[in-house]
Amino acid sequence: MIKTFVFLAAFLVGLANVNADRPNILWLTSEDNNVNWIGCYGNPYAETPNIDALAKEGVQYMHCYANAPVCAPSRSTWITGVHALSMGTHPMRSRYLIPHDQIQYYPDHLKKAGYFVGNDRKTDYNIGGREDKSAWDTSKTDWSKLQQKQPFFMVINTTKSHESKAFGNTDNTSHSPDRVQLAKYHPDIPEIRKNYAHYHDQIRKMDADIGKALADLEKAGLAENTIVVYNSDHGGVLPRSKRFLFNSGTHCPLVIRIPEKYKHLRRAEPGTKVDDLVSFIDMPKTWLKLCGVEPPAYMQGNLFLGDEKESRDYHVSFRGRMDERCDNVRAIRDRRFLYIRNYMPYAPWGQHLNYLWNMRATQAWEEQYLEGKTNAITGRFFGTKPMEELYDTSVDPDNINNLIDAPQFAEEANRLRNAMDQWQQENFDSALLPESEVALRAEQAGKTIYELVRDPALYDLPALQKASALALTQDPKNLPTFYEEMKDKDVGLRYWGVVGCFNLPDATPLDLQVFKGLLNDSSHHVRAMAAWILYRRGEKKVAQACWNDLLKNSSYASLKVFNITDWIGEGFAPYAEAMRACKFSHQGYVSRMQEYTGTSPAKP
Repeated sequence: MIKTFVFLAAFLVGLANVNADRPNILWLTSEDNNVNWIGCYGNPYAETPNIDALAKEGVQYMHCYANAPVCAPSRSTWITGVHALSMGTHPMRSRYLIPHDQIQYYPDHLKKAGYFVGNDRKTDYNIGGREDKSAWDTSKTDWSKLQQKQPFFMVINTTKSHESKAFGNTDNTSHSPDRVQLAKYHPDIPEIRKNYAHYHDQIRKMDADIGKALADLEKAGLAENTIVVYNSDHGGVLPRSKRFLFNSGTHCPLVIRIPEKYKHLRRAEPGTKVDDLVSFIDMPKTWLKLCGVEPPAYMQGNLFLGDEKESRDYHVSFRGRMDERCDNVRAIRDRRFLYIRNYMPYAPWGQHLNYLWNMRATQAWEEQYLEGKTNAITGRFFGTKPMEELYDTSVDPDNINNLIDAPQFAEEANRLRNAMDQWQQENFDSALLPESEVALRAEQAGKTIYELVRDPALYDLPALQKASALALTQDPKNLPTFYEEMKDKDVGLRYWGVVGCFNLPDATPLDLQVFKGLLNDSSHHVRAMAAWILYRRGEKKVAQACWNDLLKNSSYASLKVFNITDWIGEGFAPYAEAMRACKFSHQGYVSRMQEYTGTSPAKP
């Protein structure tokens, strides 16, 4: 009995010593602000004294980027350490299932290692089959409890910089509209200047929240044992930032303060600006390692701190459906160049998004465009996209000068293209088919999307890569290949064959009978795109009949059809009855398109 007691006492003392050697981590997150809103990142008009002071006490990362430019897929990537695009959780507010028996959340691993984990309180993980809060011990910040629960990992999120804070009245701001620094893609008009000033006011409030958390940490006597991290959850927030893969949507502040006790973990001395390339996918893996927890093999990031630091050559971002608006974009970058691949170039950048249009700056910008008052730079947002984009961010941080066709940058473009192709294969890009097509295929196979895309018999990734790349070439010489693809048994190849034909120059002769035959294809997305080809070739009645049939029968491609009819820009009257009859939900976003098109069903 005495031996047992002595052993237990020794074990508890040993455990206490181990816990005492492990750092607490306080992760402070803000919402929707890119680096341009933070003073220490070079904006002299930004009022962020607390973040600026933290940067002097810690290390400021100059090249930190979000994998997704919007909250739900960004946080889906964070909580798992797996790219949302690799799990199928990249479309906004989709909550598709993942195999929870294979993928745990990073706080699960911390809890097993003896950490007390808290999150106050944003979750938005966009994952089905599990309550977001289940991974955490608490959703409140209680400093007295944290004093007793060391080691701890505590997330405190401030909402003061969220996009919604840029809405509302933009008059009577504390910051002067005359002094704000406008992005080059925004027209210089009073309404936009006022919205900038209004958001600067909100950023100051966000910074005050960061300052309060730091003061509370110090007051609780925990600063000497706690690593502090500050960053935003993606870029933003004026129009053409959040939701987009430009610098403005992905380049995020990251400041880390490591106390003297753990200085061996530092990347550089306090006050240093570090040029390491950091991707959001790196964070959960790195946090685990800092806490003495071995990251699981399924995590896809690199370690960017500590003795086992790993270098990173490229960062990848992705854009899928944003609320009610369909799109499919990839981006890869190094410290200098940003390459973007638009799988849906026909979808305009500035397509109307109900939520974004609550902002006065967005409304005013569109008004300027419709009145013909924008130029080639400030008006480009409302047009369709090129197949590819390349920007030298060292001289063009606003990403307005597309270098993709410049001969002197051809080598850089090819390098990034190849790196993107390799990344897609290594990380199982799940979006080389339309969202609802992938979801349907996973449902029919009885698998999660994560499992589906790792089964080559169900999702032939190399074939889809090849077909999608060919579809973006706009080369009429590929027409025979497109016709062959449209006969293939694989829906994916038929889809890209149709898209390839759609992307060809208007003068390319097409056999319209082929596309009329595809109006009965098993894939509703193939039907929708074939109908659009017919529409553009003068067969409008035939195309409209197809789209109306899909809508009336609540097709799984209904949201895409709603989007197509808007992109055409010739009104909704021919589809109003079918739109009103459509009952397909698509996570509730069909109803948003019904609201936008004025076809919401009558309330009983």
